[in-house]
Amino acid sequence: MGYRRKSWREKLADSKGLPRVEPIPERMSARWGTGILVIPAPGEVDEMMKGVPRGKLITVNQIRSVLAKRHGATIGCPITTGIFAMISAHVAGEDLAEGRSTFTPYWRTLKSDGEINPKYPGGVEGQRVRLESEGHRFVRRGARWFVEDYEKHLIPC
Repeated sequence: MGYRRKSWREKLADSKGLPRVEPIPERMSARWGTGILVIPAPGEVDEMMKGVPRGKLITVNQIRSVLAKRHGATIGCPITTGIFAMISAHVAGEDLAEGRSTFTPYWRTLKSDGEINPKYPGGVEGQRVRLESEGHRFVRRGARWFVEDYEKHLIPC
């Protein structure tokens, strides 16, 4: 009996008993302080990403902040939130490849500093094309690409 890796869609659907709210672990407290941490469910992150309208943007940090408030926590887990955003993006990439008419607009979710996530489907170039079609412009810093004035296009959270 061989091991079968879960598909992106299976990973998104597997909440693993999440969300979970707990004290910020000691190993994280040096960077994040003390208080309460929410480890969101994958579907919560996907839901937030789905809610970003055309022409608008959200950052992973905004998602973390909204989920923390929703669960009465100090912070949203930076690791799992980023992983679940990646999973959501890849499910959307599969949906697009399969010709589905509804999918998560993952290209509207940026890294915390407005950077385009090169690990999302289509890489930087694919996302730039989609973002340009929605009116966004870009700045290159070394090998990294950022949405110019991204702060002006963030959804209110």
